[in-house]
Amino acid sequence: MTETTDVVVVGGGVIGLTAAVALQERGARVTVWTADDPADTVSAVAAAVWFPSHTEEDPRVLRWARETHAELGRQAVGGVPGVVARPTRMLLRHRYAGPPWWADATGDLVAEPAAEPYTTLLRFTAPMVEMTPYLAWLTERVEAGGGRVRRRRVQRLDEAFEAAPIVVNATGLAAGWLAADPAVHPVRGHLVLVANPGLTTSVRDEDAPAGITYVHPRRHDVVLGGTFQPGVWDTRPDPETAAAIRRRCVALVPELADAPVLGERIGLRPARHGGPRVEMQPAGPVGGRLVHAYGHGGAGVTLSWGCAAEVARLALDG
Repeated sequence: MTETTDVVVVGGGVIGLTAAVALQERGARVTVWTADDPADTVSAVAAAVWFPSHTEEDPRVLRWARETHAELGRQAVGGVPGVVARPTRMLLRHRYAGPPWWADATGDLVAEPAAEPYTTLLRFTAPMVEMTPYLAWLTERVEAGGGRVRRRRVQRLDEAFEAAPIVVNATGLAAGWLAADPAVHPVRGHLVLVANPGLTTSVRDEDAPAGITYVHPRRHDVVLGGTFQPGVWDTRPDPETAAAIRRRCVALVPELADAPVLGERIGLRPARHGGPRVEMQPAGPVGGRLVHAYGHGGAGVTLSWGCAAEVARLALDG
């Protein structure tokens, strides 16, 4: 492996796989090490709608969000499995003080008055990704480019330097101990899936008093959410939480009243106090290069392709 791999990407979720693709596009030979099959990572549980949820304003984050929005838009037009551009309505309850910091990344955001209890309705287009087929497509893309996706759980990032001179740390929550970063923490997310009665528009109410509320239609179901619980590690189903999510979403979109429940999804978003860490750290053997790419929280898909381009620059250009 040492002779054929330029970069080992540790982590097989959406951040690791998109980074692997970006590195290959720059000519690097890449191997992905993933503790779990990509279909079993937390990325597979995500609602995966473009939106920088719970992400602080930052010029780099805005660039990543803009680049990802554009790339996912191209993928939707190109028929990439699981990717579709959805018209989106975002209802605001607070006084509208102008476009949000991320508005420029959408390219088409429009604000208009809304009826009480809301003050403003934001309309924009947001790519949405069904993660099971998308993660499979990313894996196939890595392998079609000559890369390899291997099941391997590491105890130390230094293990990867035995295989390649460049290592990308895209390990999500595991980065807390692999990178000795106390800022990493879980944010529990709970989703309910119901049959789609014909909806094609995403709707969200981030400031709902009873909790964040969003409705994201997919081909065969609708994702209802949700929860945002920092520091909670429990992934067991909670019937009361699921029922509350459904009530909030039906109040927001009454057409869901009779939609049968198909299931639930619970995952731990890999968040980080201070925002995502995407930077190079001198490490490993002489000449070795370690690039961190973790801490994206609930915005992994939203920032994925922009971060992948940044990772490739850091890894290959220094």
